[in-house]
Amino acid sequence: MAVATVNLRALTSWVGIARLFAVVLSCLSFSLVASTGHFRGPYWTWCMFTWCFCFIVTLLVLLLELLELYPLLPLSWDDFTSAFSMLAALMVFTSSVIFPATFIKSPCSSNLCARQAVATTASCLCFLAYAAEVSLTRAKPGDISSFLSTVPGLLKVFEAYVACLIFSLLDEYTGEPGLMWCVAVYSICFIFTLLIIIFTIGRCLTYIPCPLEKMLLPGTGPPRSCGSDCTWNKHLGVTFLTIFNLIAYLVDLVYSSRMVFVRAPP
Repeated sequence: MAVATVNLRALTSWVGIARLFAVVLSCLSFSLVASTGHFRGPYWTWCMFTWCFCFIVTLLVLLLELLELYPLLPLSWDDFTSAFSMLAALMVFTSSVIFPATFIKSPCSSNLCARQAVATTASCLCFLAYAAEVSLTRAKPGDISSFLSTVPGLLKVFEAYVACLIFSLLDEYTGEPGLMWCVAVYSICFIFTLLIIIFTIGRCLTYIPCPLEKMLLPGTGPPRSCGSDCTWNKHLGVTFLTIFNLIAYLVDLVYSSRMVFVRAPP
């Protein structure tokens, strides 16, 4: 009969401490926002989903490592935790920017605003906790045992996430050939990047006939009537996110090329 063991290093190591902070801070964020009683809009839903999702998954990771049950899962645990910490950092960072920009009004003097401000502060600290975890678990140069903890692996998570943000900002693109071409490019890059992440976590790369983990994927001012939900603002966001993703793909190309073609001396 299997005997459950307890690994206290899952809580006392630097990575474990960062995860504990992330659990507490994400819980504090969604609890404070929920206590305001103001439930409205897609941005509110996104922020609450982010904090709840990160809280649940991080707590589950801590429990599985504490009880040493993660080897029973049919996936690459190091790749999964590396990808999740990077994804959580990006999601929490986005929420830390969106929530105060959308819901906190100046001057901030009411009890409602104070709770929202504290929730924003907790969310920013939660982002720092996940960023610390990403830094602590990042693979050392030359180590490719956990692909998603390397710089190219982390960049692939970033690229997929930014592509999702771009899709969320594209409301109407039919009838515009240039924009339809851009959507096709976004989609192709997103699909291939997501496949690499899924196959890496699921340990399916050995069943692919080609080395998928080594694949390299390579204005004017706003109108005066433009409000917070203006199409021009969304297109501007898509433009900047495309630039960020292009930079990420270029850096990914450089690091992946070094991993494939430059061998460390014996």
